[in-house]
Amino acid sequence: MAAFFEKWSAYIDLILQGALVTIELTILGCILALVMAFVAGLGRLSRHWYLRWLATAYIEFFRGTSIFVQLFWAYFVLPLPPFRLPLTPLEAAILALGLNVGAYGAEVVRGAVRSIGREQYEACTACNLTRYQTMRYVILPQAFVVMLPTFGNNAIELLKGTAVVSLISLADMTFQAQVVRAQTGATAVPFLTILILYFLMASVISATTRRLERRLAQGLEGMRR
Repeated sequence: MAAFFEKWSAYIDLILQGALVTIELTILGCILALVMAFVAGLGRLSRHWYLRWLATAYIEFFRGTSIFVQLFWAYFVLPLPPFRLPLTPLEAAILALGLNVGAYGAEVVRGAVRSIGREQYEACTACNLTRYQTMRYVILPQAFVVMLPTFGNNAIELLKGTAVVSLISLADMTFQAQVVRAQTGATAVPFLTILILYFLMASVISATTRRLERRLAQGLEGMRR
């Protein structure tokens, strides 16, 4: 019995090591996705047609193609001529996941900014605020509260999407569960373990998003008073 628990303890440690990789992927991927969401989302609202075109092309391309293909492109194609951009498995995974989820987030940014009433813009004009000052100090703080719930959902989707990185031999939770399955022949225990871990991570993201949303909403109410 002791030998049994010792063996499975080693396998659980292996999965937990994969969990750290999954957490790292999720955090770094979310940072890139957030940056791309604001760049492309605000780009679609630009007065310049070429910025709107570039933002639309990025959004439609990454929303309209498979994350599997994007991941393979980042890892297998970018190192080849004419790109010559070799990436580690971790870098390729962050790039593919961040750009993919950022394309969905861009539409969230655009919709949230457009949801702010026209009277807010008119008030800013009356106060002689520049376009940058209007967006920075008035529009985006209000729009960000609107974005947060969907951003939380996107972060959870990115977390779940990290499972595909096992296809390029990145040792995340799913990869390690497959290793345990290959070595032990057991399927239920390793995959039940990562199922629980994915659920716990998603629950942390949901709770953090709700808490941040409440705090920002209270801050906006205080400013309006």
